Amino acid sequence: MYSFLILSNLVIPKENLNIFISATSISGYRWEEGDKVDPAEQSLLQKLLRRVVVNCNDQVEVLQSDPNSPLSSVKSFEELRLKPELLKGVYTMGFNRPSRIQETALPMLLAHPPQNLIAQSQSGTGKTAAFSLAMLSHVDPSNKWTQCLCVAPTYELALQIGQVIEQMGQFCLDVKVAYAIRGNRVERGVKLQEQIVIGTPGTLLDWCTKHKVIDLKKISMFVLDEADVMIATQGFRDQSIRIQRALSKDCQMLLFSATFEESLWEFAERVIPEPNIIRLRREEETLDNIKQFYVSCKNKEDKLEALYNLYGTLTVAQAIVFCHTRATAAWLSAVLKQEGHQVALLSGELTVEQRAAVIERFRTGKEKVLVTTNVCSRGIDVEQVSLVVNFDLPVNMEGKADHDTYLHRIGRSGRFGKRGFAVNMVDSRLLQRSFSGFKRSCIKQE
Repeated sequence: MYSFLILSNLVIPKENLNIFISATSISGYRWEEGDKVDPAEQSLLQKLLRRVVVNCNDQVEVLQSDPNSPLSSVKSFEELRLKPELLKGVYTMGFNRPSRIQETALPMLLAHPPQNLIAQSQSGTGKTAAFSLAMLSHVDPSNKWTQCLCVAPTYELALQIGQVIEQMGQFCLDVKVAYAIRGNRVERGVKLQEQIVIGTPGTLLDWCTKHKVIDLKKISMFVLDEADVMIATQGFRDQSIRIQRALSKDCQMLLFSATFEESLWEFAERVIPEPNIIRLRREEETLDNIKQFYVSCKNKEDKLEALYNLYGTLTVAQAIVFCHTRATAAWLSAVLKQEGHQVALLSGELTVEQRAAVIERFRTGKEKVLVTTNVCSRGIDVEQVSLVVNFDLPVNMEGKADHDTYLHRIGRSGRFGKRGFAVNMVDSRLLQRSFSGFKRSCIKQE
């Protein structure tokens, strides 16, 4: 039984119920296709926004390929016995001590004999710095051929990784980096002298097999970054496997992924033999500090009126308003600006760099309201956000409710342990089916 207090046109849970209004398709009602989320773009956006290592509260879980092998961890970079010029580069970048995932991963990455690794890590946990340090440690500068390969799913991500490697290795004067990305040309048959090559799967495969500028049998370290993004594109998946299969059996292989879905495991088992595994066991996410409400509305004009009423009632520091389509987001932001609100608009037609600039302006308070689509539903932390409004509820391609996206959306409020509010604008035609299908995942019954 669900208990509610009714106030005006707001239906308010008596206690902090985790309520989601089902958007199951009904006769005569059709959903427009929403703004699509590109995993690669999301990953790059995280890298642009998180230029420093963030505190990670997740617990590190380690599964060793050899359970009898002692598990090492480090609390300082000095314990790793790095080359002086590399240690200087680490400190110059502002790293004072290893992050939580680096404490466990770095001893494995630098072990002798080499150990293969599969690691789960989000942006901002120090993952890129960890494998960059490993590659720079691994290279023999006196050997003028490619020794380390790093595969990334996009041009932009490859450049981001390269920037980290070049900054960290700025005092390793004999170590050179090349980029196997679109627009970079090589002369067929002339072997590269750069010891580290970073690139996208298709271009790297061409350089190795068609142009023959890299001898894959001489590669001693292979890094596959953003593997979950990689396997989402069939061509990238197949190209990565072709590269891996041409490597020598002694090559150290490292795979990094933000998620550990079943499809990722199947892929990882094909490309990484006998791996050590590092997983982040996330503390159970709670929404207890987020109060959730819904408002019954007939159309978008009705929703707009409810939004005005909401602002007239609550004192809000900053708010994020989610829309289903780019068109709705553009319309809503224009109307709010006409009413004198400081509004930022973020949707899928913007480049990743433009999105990062919009979010930085919002973070610094230049705009108080961010109108957006699902492109901003995950991983964007703004401490001042106290209110999330679902102007449109999140739905999938079939027009059915998207539980995960809903939880990610409302999780943009109540960050860092603060109290947050989520208000859902619900089409009145859907209210008769409001709770169907959600009791298992999102609703606490009393």
